[in-house]
This record gives sequence, C-alpha cells and structure tokens, in this order.
Amino acid sequence: MNSAWNRLFKHNKKEQQVLYEDIDMSFKDHELSSSLDFNIQTIKNTLGNSSDLIIREFSMGNPLLHKVSAIYINGLTDKVLTANSIIEKLMTDTRMIENNESWSPDQLGTYIREHILTTTHVEIVTDLKKLFSFLLSGQTIVLVDRCIQGFGCASQGGELRAISEPTSESSVRGPKESFTESLITNTSMIRRRIKSPNLWLETMKIGNLTQTDVGIMYVNGIVNDKLLKEVRERLDKIDVDEIQGSNTIEEWITDDKWTPWPTILITERPDVITGNLLEGRVAIFVDGTPIPLIVPATWNQFFQTAEDYYLRWSMSGFLRFIRLASFLITLLGQALFIAFISFHPELIPTPLLINLAAQRQAIPFPIIFEALLMELTFEVLREAGIRMPRPVGQAVSIVGALVLGEAAVSAGIVSSAMVIVVAATAIASFTIPHYTMTDSTRLLRFMMMLLASTFGLYGIGLGVIILVSHTVSLRSFGIPYLAPFAPFIPTDQKDAILRLPVPFMSKRPRLISQKKRKRKEAKSSLKEEKNMNDNEPKRD
Repeated sequence: MNSAWNRLFKHNKKEQQVLYEDIDMSFKDHELSSSLDFNIQTIKNTLGNSSDLIIREFSMGNPLLHKVSAIYINGLTDKVLTANSIIEKLMTDTRMIENNESWSPDQLGTYIREHILTTTHVEIVTDLKKLFSFLLSGQTIVLVDRCIQGFGCASQGGELRAISEPTSESSVRGPKESFTESLITNTSMIRRRIKSPNLWLETMKIGNLTQTDVGIMYVNGIVNDKLLKEVRERLDKIDVDEIQGSNTIEEWITDDKWTPWPTILITERPDVITGNLLEGRVAIFVDGTPIPLIVPATWNQFFQTAEDYYLRWSMSGFLRFIRLASFLITLLGQALFIAFISFHPELIPTPLLINLAAQRQAIPFPIIFEALLMELTFEVLREAGIRMPRPVGQAVSIVGALVLGEAAVSAGIVSSAMVIVVAATAIASFTIPHYTMTDSTRLLRFMMMLLASTFGLYGIGLGVIILVSHTVSLRSFGIPYLAPFAPFIPTDQKDAILRLPVPFMSKRPRLISQKKRKRKEAKSSLKEEKNMNDNEPKRD
C-alpha cells in the first residue's frame, strides 16, 4: 500500500516538474520559430489557452501567400487602436498588390514595420521572453509566417480608473487630484508640473512572475548621485516572485525593518512628489499602485502637508505646532494620566484629585486595565468604521463610541475621566497628516502606558530616552532620520517646525541635495529686470 502511494506521489511530482520546466522554457531567451503555427501553438500552451488570448489570422501579399497573425490580450489592449492601426492596415494595404511581385517573408516583415503599422511605437521581437513581456504588457504582437522575427506594437489600453480627489490627504486651496493605478498616468502628472528635460525616468521590471513595472523619477542635476546609486542597488537586489504594490517595495528597501517609525514617505498627491523631487529626493512609482514612495524621508516630513505651502506662512507654522502638540498628546497623554493617578497624585491639584478619587471609588479594576480596555475598544471601533461600508461605518463608529462610553461609565467599569482622556488622545491622533506615522504612534502609546503603570513618571522618562536614542540612530538611505534637528542644521530650520515665507527659503536641504543647493531667487530676477530697464535708452 505504501509503495503504491510512493509511486503515485513520484509520478505526480514528475508531472509537476515537467509542467514547471515547460513554463520556464517558454520564458527563456529562445528565438522565435519561422513557423507561424508553431509560434501560435507555443503562445497558447504557455498561457494555458486562456480565453482572453485573442489571435486574428489572415493572409496578405501578392499573391495572398503570406500568413499573418495579430495577437493581443483582451482587457489589456485598446481594441479600437488595434483594429484601426494594425489589423485594418494589414488587411487593406493595396500597394503590394499593385507592385505585382512576390516578396520574401523578411521583405514583407520589413515592409509591414516601415510602411503599414501606424502605431506610435513598433519594436522588433526575436525571442519568446520579449514576446511574452510585450504581450502581457498590453501590446499587440504581429507575426509573419516563415519570418523569424515579430513586431510589438504599442496599443496599451483597457479600463482604468479616472483621476479623482485624494482620499487620505484632503486639500482646501491646493490641487484636487490624486494618482491612479497607471504608471504612465502618474508620471505624466509629474511632467505637467515639472516641464524640464532634467526630469528623468528609469523603468525596470521586478517580480519573477508578476513582472511589475517600477519607475524611478528624479531631477538630474539636483539629485545626489550617491542616493540615486543606492536606490538602484536596493531595487536590483529584490528577487521575489510577486510585487503586490508599493508596500512590498517599501519593506524590501527600507533601512531598518524592525523600527516602529516609517522611514519612507508615501503620498497620493502629485504636488507632494513634485516638491520633493525639486528638493533632490527620488520618487519610486509602482504600476498598479496609486501611492508612490519618496526617499529619503526624515521625521519632520511626516508632520508637514502640501496644504502648508498654499496657506500663509504664519498659519502653516501654527498648524505644524498643533500637529506636533497632538503627537505628544497621542503618545504620552494616556501614560501621564496613569502615572499621575497611580504614582504621583501629589502633582494633581487637590480639588481635581478629590473628583478623580470619587469617580474611581466604584471602579473594581486597576487603572491600567481600565485604560487598556478603553483603548482597545476604541481601536476596534476605528477598525470597524474603516472596514464597514462608508455610509454605515462613520455612523457605527460615532454611535458605538457614545453608547459604549456612556454605558461603561454607568455600569462602573470605567471612570468619566478615563473616557475623556481616551477621546482626547484619539482625536489628537487624527491631526497627524500621514497615517503611517499615526499607526506608529498608536502602537508606541501602549508601550508608554505599560511603562507608566509600572514605574510612573520614571518609566515614561525611560521610554522617551529609549525612543529618542533609537530614533537618532535611524537613517533613511544614508540621511539621518532626525535631520535637520540631529545633526542641527541652522539653514534648514526655515522649513522644519515653522515655515518662513517662500522668498526666504532660497536653499534646498543640505543633506538631501548636495549639487545645486541654491534655488533661483525671485529677487535676482527682479534686479536683472530693473537693470535692463535702466540700461534702455530714454525717449524724449
């Protein structure tokens, strides 16, 4: 019995091995065959004779001896463009018939590429690996019988999501558009904002199975060459089967994979990418993902928004101060409340201490259990509000919080002061612009609560020291994570915590851009214009 199972297992394993070898062989650098039927059968076998594989075969030439085939994937290709610029042109071309001569397959292939195909880009295909790369990218493949080369015609299309307003980074005065899942659409949105030949784009394919297009965009002459080299090397080292999105790229190329802080900035707004590119940073776009990556990223960037540069400098500075204060409330507010109640009641004013003690008389649980219960309840409500349908999610979150909070206080499970503290820290967390920083702060808040319940204010001080020491040690693509605070760079303080008026921010960040630090100032252009006007001859 066991021997029969072993023979069956070995037989199945051998069949799977042959199947995998056949699939791998189809993607190796094997040249196309001169037989059109063999090439078509190879394509069908490799793609499992998929129903979305469209193959249009016909004849052309004088006489009609040359078999031609147009092959594309339904849904990835613009069918109207393929029909009008490729198939119709091939079937209705009469110039060859007027010549009244028979051409060889190679002559026919050259004539098709140079005189018939009217797509914007046509590339010669000589091997199967290139053929499948073009075919699965949305291009139309043209093959000619007895010709050892084919042609990949640019015909990408299909249904794509239109450009819409950003959902996680709202705007009042700034542009109201966000990235989509199309790599070409996203890069074109940046080119509309930076109309310079120095805006360069490099593309590569990552993922052995997914073959995901990844683009590196930067401004030549401003970006640091060492930074650009580091980005290329880290992307080249990625050797995986699938790339699900920019989050996969982020986890592979990040400096410290165990830190709670985000060391790569993500955004869905083109103006944010534009501003960072002009400072010397590098943007990484991933096809199929509407959220590109920005490297390097520093800690203070996660408290800045694009809206800061559309408001007056005084108002934007005030809002940044509010965000930093809210960050401290989110991180330490609950921990300080626990430490004061449990270890340092003498620091609380006497009337307030009496009220708090009266509220806690009927509470049967320790204060740390009470705090953890409320925090976890709020996290559950937050997650439920996100996962539920949008019209229902917000109502459930608000009503659930009110009902549960009131019921918990009435039942004597938690105190009213605890509900107020939890609500205050939760509302403060919503003011942090980037949700990656918000998530990190929410996790670190629990660590601070445990330290406060164990050692009081000394535990909070110890946690802050450990956290600051860890943050100072971090780097993002060679740039200190706490720059421009550690190391302290006076010239970069103009756009750190506060933002000075734009004419005073004449220099790019020192550690980011080391080639062309000085921006062209408006004052110099005005002086040049004034000098030109003064040098003009005066009329009588």
